[in-house]
Amino acid sequence: MAEPERKVPLVDVVAAWRAQRAELDAAIGRVVAAGGFIGGPEVAGFERAFAAFCGVRLAVGVASGTAALHLGLLALGVGPGDDVVTVAHTFAATVEAIEYAGARPRFVDVDEATGGMDPKGLAGALDGAAAVLPVHLYGLPVDMAAIGALAAAAGVPVLEDAAQAHGATVELPGDDGPRRAGSLGNLAAFSFYPGKNLGAFGDAGAVTTDDEDLAARVRRLRDHGRSGKYEHAELGWGERLDAIQAAVLAVKLTRLEAANDARRRLARRYSEALAGVGDLALPATPAGRSSSWHLYVVRTSQRDALLEHCRAAGIEAGVHYPLPLHLQPAFRHLGHGRGDLPVTEAWAAECLSLPLYPQLEPAAQERVVAAVREFFGA
Repeated sequence: MAEPERKVPLVDVVAAWRAQRAELDAAIGRVVAAGGFIGGPEVAGFERAFAAFCGVRLAVGVASGTAALHLGLLALGVGPGDDVVTVAHTFAATVEAIEYAGARPRFVDVDEATGGMDPKGLAGALDGAAAVLPVHLYGLPVDMAAIGALAAAAGVPVLEDAAQAHGATVELPGDDGPRRAGSLGNLAAFSFYPGKNLGAFGDAGAVTTDDEDLAARVRRLRDHGRSGKYEHAELGWGERLDAIQAAVLAVKLTRLEAANDARRRLARRYSEALAGVGDLALPATPAGRSSSWHLYVVRTSQRDALLEHCRAAGIEAGVHYPLPLHLQPAFRHLGHGRGDLPVTEAWAAECLSLPLYPQLEPAAQERVVAAVREFFGA
């Protein structure tokens, strides 16, 4: 009897480990042998390397992407009674962090073409806001030229949610070349969850900035507000990046650009093979913005049926995200209802993520393409 075809996973974190197994094992062994598991040279070394990668002066490692968002907001002075402008088409951590700070999310709708924050929605929305928190969704940076200009005019600081955008770039007016996500606002928050483009072996995150005062505040807040071993300048949290995760991330960072290039090639193949198929809307590629292709997300009015078709064919497609945050039970207290964010709600109903990771084999990608085309009779 023939062996059943192996499933095509949405992401394969084990394949990423295999690609650098010897280096990763050595890095972990080095930390264990030294016995220094919190802070120390591994964390400091990764922070320097990641700051250089993003094109900023400073990076502060923290325990998760959620912690990066939370502590970033606190470093900006966001607190009880404040409003933070953001979007509802994102993972819950974006809005959780705002509420952890005691603030209230002020939602604006997303752009029809990209699913990211629509600058047109910011007209009037920034009045009285304490911060604006745009999300570089699926790896594609938002229109930071427009959002940054509007925020600057309103005197509102920007915290980038760059959890999915490691290595993505934006060309801004007056710059000599493209700038990477993480260098486009006052602060940026990154997640190194295992499935991310730069993924740890557990939870991890970082805040990037060019502002020494903001970085110092995040460093203090991540470590129980300490200004000395037993001196606590303010209330803080236990949100430190541990040394094993830092060592893992430092190894994987050395191949991040090559891995992102592989993602771009795979995304290009999808777009070539699926152009004009059914009612599929393929990912937008706006001029002056380069995605890190964390996810390859299409839209179709037949999303749920296509998802089931893919799963029946052994393809683990996914949905990011099926219920927008303004309609989630956890945020019911914000008082929103259906129809409040129509473009956001359309994206939630129609988006489908196809398998994408650097080690995706051509034959496996062709299986995905064939299944999608078969569904539409193409």
